[in-house]
Amino acid sequence: MKICLLLDKNSNNTILLAGIISIIIGVGIARFSFTSLLPLMLNDILTVKFAGFLASVNYIGYLSGAIFAIFIKDIYTKIKFFRIGLLLSIISTIILGLTRNEFLWILSRLTAGFGTAMILVVCSSIVMVKLNAEDKTKIMGIYFSGIGIAITTTHLFLRYINMNENLWQVSWLILTIVAIICSVYPLYILSVENKIDIQAIKHKIDKKIFTPFIIVLTIAYFCEGIGFVVQATFLPDIIDKVKGLEGYGNLAWLFVGIAGIPSSIIWMKLAFKYGSVNMIITALFIQIIGILIPTLTNNIFLNVFSGFLYGMTFIGLTALFMNLSGKLSDKNPVVLMGILLHR
Repeated sequence: MKICLLLDKNSNNTILLAGIISIIIGVGIARFSFTSLLPLMLNDILTVKFAGFLASVNYIGYLSGAIFAIFIKDIYTKIKFFRIGLLLSIISTIILGLTRNEFLWILSRLTAGFGTAMILVVCSSIVMVKLNAEDKTKIMGIYFSGIGIAITTTHLFLRYINMNENLWQVSWLILTIVAIICSVYPLYILSVENKIDIQAIKHKIDKKIFTPFIIVLTIAYFCEGIGFVVQATFLPDIIDKVKGLEGYGNLAWLFVGIAGIPSSIIWMKLAFKYGSVNMIITALFIQIIGILIPTLTNNIFLNVFSGFLYGMTFIGLTALFMNLSGKLSDKNPVVLMGILLHR
């Protein structure tokens, strides 16, 4: 009976579970595993300069994918590109385990970024379409908690694999196998029957939603996204480079994931009580404090806490902006959500 419930394509629980598993593949494995393994790769073959370049390429791939996702109108096309995103996440992961060729690594991070966008942005719109609820944006807070779950689970998994040896290349191959196995469930659940009316689930772009406030909001989120890329890639290495904190970077990154799991739900509840804009400003201010801590002190607890503050805010901000976009765009939250999630 329980197995049958897990295979119900129309259950909100299974839809959210499939969405979170997808995030683990596209965000946890294809994106943030790079952060967890970066200190090991820097000690072996990578330079900080090339690592930064790879992070920038990954962001370009994500940005182009998120912008592309805005113009995908019908649900069947969304599902097709969501599946492409899963495939790209798997391919980009195995490349890092099979070769040390710099050109292939650049291509890998570029495709990983695009694949992440297809999963995080396109998958989120599929989940929204399939959910059976009046206020879907509130439930989506649970979906975005998958980012924290993805960071925590993949990081702990990689720490276990590399406990006694530097097996970063083997880690990428193991992650590929895990991604392939995990992709089966969302491929099955996040699909629709042919009897669904395509016109009923198309999302047209209404130019009226592009108000001055939306434009300012998009620019603000874009700038936050640039800061997010640097911190999300180099946080463990930044803390490891602080005098007296060598080896504590991984612990700080673990707390990023732990803090991120409940953050979107907590911030959504606070937004309901105090207003989305107020909470966005508050979260951005807290994030600034978290990012500055490693530059101001070498205290172990404060630096680990900086990771906690970062995880609590960057994932929460994703949910807050998504929730606000749902309110501002009224009947068409998916298009505006894609615009705001372009970071």
